[in-house]
Amino acid sequence: MKIGITVGDACGVGPELLLRAFDNNELSKSFVAFGDLATLEFAKETLGHTTPLQVVGLDDEPVAGVLNVIDLGLLTKEMIQPGKIVKEAGAAAVKYIEMATRAALDKKIDAICTLPINKESCGLTYPDFQGHTELIAGMCGVTNYTMMLVTPKLIATHVSTHVSLQEAVRRVKKERILDVARLTNNAVKQIRPQARIAIAALNPHAGENGKFGNEDLDEIAPAVEAARAEGIDACGPVPADTLFMKAINGQYDAVVCMYHDQGHIPLKMVAFHEGVNTTIGLPIIRTSVDHGTAFDIAYKGIASTENLIAAFNLAVTMVGNAALGVSPMI
Repeated sequence: MKIGITVGDACGVGPELLLRAFDNNELSKSFVAFGDLATLEFAKETLGHTTPLQVVGLDDEPVAGVLNVIDLGLLTKEMIQPGKIVKEAGAAAVKYIEMATRAALDKKIDAICTLPINKESCGLTYPDFQGHTELIAGMCGVTNYTMMLVTPKLIATHVSTHVSLQEAVRRVKKERILDVARLTNNAVKQIRPQARIAIAALNPHAGENGKFGNEDLDEIAPAVEAARAEGIDACGPVPADTLFMKAINGQYDAVVCMYHDQGHIPLKMVAFHEGVNTTIGLPIIRTSVDHGTAFDIAYKGIASTENLIAAFNLAVTMVGNAALGVSPMI
């Protein structure tokens, strides 16, 4: 098993998290880092790490006892400005993702685990850049995919993610909700013993039969009915103000959310350091930390590695499940 870890934005916390996790022996399986040797050397020197670094090729077996780096050679130490928006760092972060995605598609690595990027930095070179999820899905030629957040207590998927709230409401359509319910059902069965799926309402009180909007009545309820007709253990629309409490208490195994913040806020409230972002519906396995570049604390040596460990371990679990055809709990 070989996992690929993308280093993320060189000016954020990604490089130091990778060094600390390696030094503390917190990453249990073989991996290679996609990034710049200069970035890791800068982080090592700045924070006083003694991490042994080794440049390797994509076809090489990782060398034991060292942090193996596929060096793209895009950055110099002088370009790195901790906690700052740097065009070159954003452009390099995109290239790390692209190379790792191609490697996964070519079966040279078994999964991708991504460290955080900054969309503003990336956008200075790629104005249409939306995020990891959209870039990787596009490279995989997939249009039917979604983001899934995984914590020990709660799993959430999303009908829409990185769009305005107005656009998110427009995207609440029966067919899209049904697609996400199917993706969620399949994914949850890979990591949980059952898949009881709650479909969140969009409007307060699930719209109260059209009093507060028609989306719940006209789009969400028919999607739930169609999902159940396909054998998916789904219910809804469930009012969002009580839904997550019920899920945390064990009534549901996953929640299909209608937009980004509907899922992210409760997940980060209950398990900020344990949350893992994974993209479902892809032909490859991709997990990610569920936090940003944390520019305010970058290169201060205080960022937690818990998210990285959880994301890495989920990737390992998913690779193992794919190989064995089993669905253990995590």
